[in-house]
Amino acid sequence: MSIKQISVFVENTPGALYAMTGVLAQNKVDMRAFTLAETSDFGIARIIVDNVYAATTVLKDAGYVHSVAPVLGVAVPNEPGGLNRVLQALTDARVNVEYMYVFQGRQNSGNAYMIFRVADNAAAEGSLAARGIRVLEQEDIEKL
Repeated sequence: MSIKQISVFVENTPGALYAMTGVLAQNKVDMRAFTLAETSDFGIARIIVDNVYAATTVLKDAGYVHSVAPVLGVAVPNEPGGLNRVLQALTDARVNVEYMYVFQGRQNSGNAYMIFRVADNAAAEGSLAARGIRVLEQEDIEKL
């Protein structure tokens, strides 16, 4: 049970990010979450999309170097301590968080949604489920 994240290598030059997102927009790929990490020469755009196959196909056709990796999508209670409870579950399972970022769903569900890249998806999912914390599936992305 995981979500597929696409990491796209983008030159760190004016207009490069615009061009990459334009390829997705022109092909009606809906970006649901986005984060950018950069160095002096290039950036890594990490995106969650509604249609992974369409996105990877158009990126490949446009010449973008990219990779797909499993990440966890977690419904975090939108209240004080909500994220802390999620991180406690991961800590108790001895799962390291490599990085994380937030995305907003379209519904007012009382939850925030976060993407976690962790060292052990199975251990993280088990620990979260044991505490009643909802882990999202790729199919959930379209509904949020």
